[in-house]
Amino acid sequence: MRRAALMTLASALASALMATAPLAGQDAAGRQGGTAKPRPADTEVWEPVPPIVAAGPTDAAPPADALVLFNGLNLDEWVNTRDKSPAGWTVADGILTVNKANKSGNIETKRSFSNYQLHLEYRIPANITGTDQARGNSGLFLASTGPGDVGYELQILDSYHNKTYVNGQAGAVYKQYPPLVNASRPPGEWQSYDVVWTAPVFNTDGTVRTPAYLTAFHNGALIQNHVALRGPTLYIGPPVYKAHGPAPIKLQSHGDPSPPISFRNIWVREMK
Repeated sequence: MRRAALMTLASALASALMATAPLAGQDAAGRQGGTAKPRPADTEVWEPVPPIVAAGPTDAAPPADALVLFNGLNLDEWVNTRDKSPAGWTVADGILTVNKANKSGNIETKRSFSNYQLHLEYRIPANITGTDQARGNSGLFLASTGPGDVGYELQILDSYHNKTYVNGQAGAVYKQYPPLVNASRPPGEWQSYDVVWTAPVFNTDGTVRTPAYLTAFHNGALIQNHVALRGPTLYIGPPVYKAHGPAPIKLQSHGDPSPPISFRNIWVREMK
């Protein structure tokens, strides 16, 4: 091989090695000292974007065997998640609205559930502000297994012409499964979730016998089809199961600065 060709080959190899070599103080994965610091972005998925479909009807009267969790009159079935005191959200004109002003935080049902069918309707304010995750953010926690936002979350968000990571948009199992489609209505209109929740089952040693399963419809469109959850919701890092029994259903008072969202017509049917 000629000297010029050898020099060209050597230069190309050196450039490739420099492109793949870690920086000083980092290993090959780009981790300082060999230890990665988790970031929220590590578990954000942006593509493929779910297709948009026209939303269907939202009203659904509770069946005769349903337990009505919110009847438009009071919060007798709910407590504050923080200290189990009476739920501190606002009820007016048959509507339940997150109370961000009194900082009461999340609310959850007094009763605990395992497997069930749930119907819930929510409304993003017509005057909603913000972008990405700071726009009508809330969450339906199918099982509240601890304080704050501990549990398994089906995301509530304004996803009508609002871009965010797809496993964090409306209808996503937060940070686990994007919705199959985006059936979001415009802000100011009522929307519905219909959910079938199968709680996880644990062995006596705390290991998972069967994971949690979720099927969900958003405004009549199937968005989650019997997906197996990988564990409770985590904002940072991969989910990990911890053994638990029946748990309350929780609604989130998110800390984003946008106007608070509202709920109505919430009912549940327990299944064996």
